[in-house]
Amino acid sequence: MKKKQAISPITCSLMLGIVCLGILGTLLFWKTSTGIARASGSPPTGLHVVGNQIKDSDSNILIPHGVDRMGTEYQCTKSGTTDFDGPVDQASVSAMQTWNVNIVRVPLNEDCWLGINGFPANGKSASQYQADIINWVNLLNQNGMVAIVELHWNAPGSLQATGQEPMPDQDHAPAFWTSVANTFKSNSSVIFDLYNEPYTSSWSCWKNGSTAPSTNPCSDVSFAVAGMQSLVNTVRATGATNILMLGGLAYSNDLSGWLANKPSDSNNNLVASAHIYNFNSCSNSGCWDSQIEPVNAQVPVLVGELGENDCSSGFINTLISWLDQHSIGYLAWTWTATGNCGGSPALITDYTGTPTNYGQGYKTHLLSLGSGSGGDSTPTPTSTNSILK
Repeated sequence: MKKKQAISPITCSLMLGIVCLGILGTLLFWKTSTGIARASGSPPTGLHVVGNQIKDSDSNILIPHGVDRMGTEYQCTKSGTTDFDGPVDQASVSAMQTWNVNIVRVPLNEDCWLGINGFPANGKSASQYQADIINWVNLLNQNGMVAIVELHWNAPGSLQATGQEPMPDQDHAPAFWTSVANTFKSNSSVIFDLYNEPYTSSWSCWKNGSTAPSTNPCSDVSFAVAGMQSLVNTVRATGATNILMLGGLAYSNDLSGWLANKPSDSNNNLVASAHIYNFNSCSNSGCWDSQIEPVNAQVPVLVGELGENDCSSGFINTLISWLDQHSIGYLAWTWTATGNCGGSPALITDYTGTPTNYGQGYKTHLLSLGSGSGGDSTPTPTSTNSILK
């Protein structure tokens, strides 16, 4: 055995200097003028709302720019499939990083998460579905990205969750959010999007829900509704302080009544979510000025989905320019390699990140924002998540 040698004072000083330089270099890497740089294991933590801004634990402003990654809402309803539509490995996340993505939205299936009504149908259990989602969120976090988990597909009673409903169902949505909140409440780099795209016609229904099918204020919904106030209360009852996103009416395209019906939140951590496509009613700067900017003046607005179905990027270029001018973050639909830039619309043709014609416009814009694109931040590693019920 080789005898250990004592370290001289000079050597120790040199080593200390190297360590200090390394730490300083890390700080210089994170403190950038363009935003949140991404490094392995370092997402922004302590996300919370201050006025109309999202800030991290060091009070740095986060303006998210990212993508929606569909598949986890529907793959589990099919036999003989995985829970994902395409790869969810390091290479696929690295491809997102080449676009300067700093946030990814993960749609969930109510029945698959809870293990009810015959779902998951792909040979996996609910606990395996949950574990797959947790591992995916952890991988995103480990690559410096914030994750949004959201209730996308649901259904009341014994009906299977195979598509979008007008509102969250009272039968299962509270149990879903109790479980999801308990799972991720220790991770402040995860945002909860309470419901994908409400399309009841009543703001009172949106906020307050109903006690029975087709009952006021939810006369246009054929099941008892869990309103947004109820779901906010459900999440907070678990002790979760995570930011909550709430989409407006008309498939989250209408924010006209959002402020007047804003639920109360003991943590004051609510964000208004808008979805904006070229085929929506609110798809021009006049509407954005009248509907979105007044909300943005009081609370943060995050565009959870944007896109266009014409295999071009003219519409989104106009939209994201307006959003940038108003310091509003956004995510584009969808990072799924269907190659269909019309119907989906898909941003990519493969999981190395090759853009469609539509995706090219979005990629070019994100790269023009610089590394991170979201406000200074010196993040620390987040804890991993565990399955809790």
